[in-house]
Amino acid sequence: MTAELLDGKAVSAAIQAEIRDRVQAHFTPETAPRLCVILVGDNPASASYVRTKCKMAEKLGFRHEIYHFDADVSQAEVEARIDACNADPMCDAVFVQLPLPKHLDAVALPNRVRADKDADGLTRAAMGALLLGETNAFQPCTPRGIIRLLDAYHIDMTGMDAVVIGRSNIVGKPMSLMLQRRNATVTMCHTRTKDLASHVMRADLLVVAAGSPELVKGDWIKPGAVIVDAGFTKTPDGVIHGDVDFEKARERASYITPVPGGVGPMTVISLMEQTLESALAHRA
Repeated sequence: MTAELLDGKAVSAAIQAEIRDRVQAHFTPETAPRLCVILVGDNPASASYVRTKCKMAEKLGFRHEIYHFDADVSQAEVEARIDACNADPMCDAVFVQLPLPKHLDAVALPNRVRADKDADGLTRAAMGALLLGETNAFQPCTPRGIIRLLDAYHIDMTGMDAVVIGRSNIVGKPMSLMLQRRNATVTMCHTRTKDLASHVMRADLLVVAAGSPELVKGDWIKPGAVIVDAGFTKTPDGVIHGDVDFEKARERASYITPVPGGVGPMTVISLMEQTLESALAHRA
């Protein structure tokens, strides 16, 4: 068995076409959806993520602004910029790029974003809505993108034994809730789980977001399992690794995401979709 790739690039490309059509139908260049990004410091990875998102925004016909602060910026200065974006009727989405320098409150700042502009889906309001099963709020972009990817390949999650490795607020916790909403039976694991292999071996669907290169060994994979690898680690020699031993796992799985090219494009396009939804609501 050789697993079919869950091609996030291809699925994202199809969604991009849909978004461009909707932008052309509902907006002019002057009123197009506008994404405002808060970037603090000179973290190379953060700068790269912001460039990727802004390039996609341009490709889709969105407007965007990057508010780039020095690493020693005060909490009050960043708060003031978020407040200004919240109050700006032509700003549809406010995105605070993480991580932030240690002297800044990395919980309070993202939560200062107004709920109807939280296209990243990570405020308390969005998380609370997800926990309560509400469907009218924005969702965390990576789990949302994963669900969209699975749907694109007509993978029915109902009744699956799903294992999520990783307990972050960005991926693991919301992923568990979203899979339960799709009627999967979910086990939450992490890097300190005892006998992690035994949990993986019974998973019909495995979502890994632990940030630990090749944590999951290929011979742990249940034959025919669906594997979603949200890990992304670049070694000093420039090689990119996911959290799963891709080559060996692919020999046992039915579907598997490549790294890169699987989850990443779906995360970015989810941010764009939710920015568009915000703009449509604000212009209504």
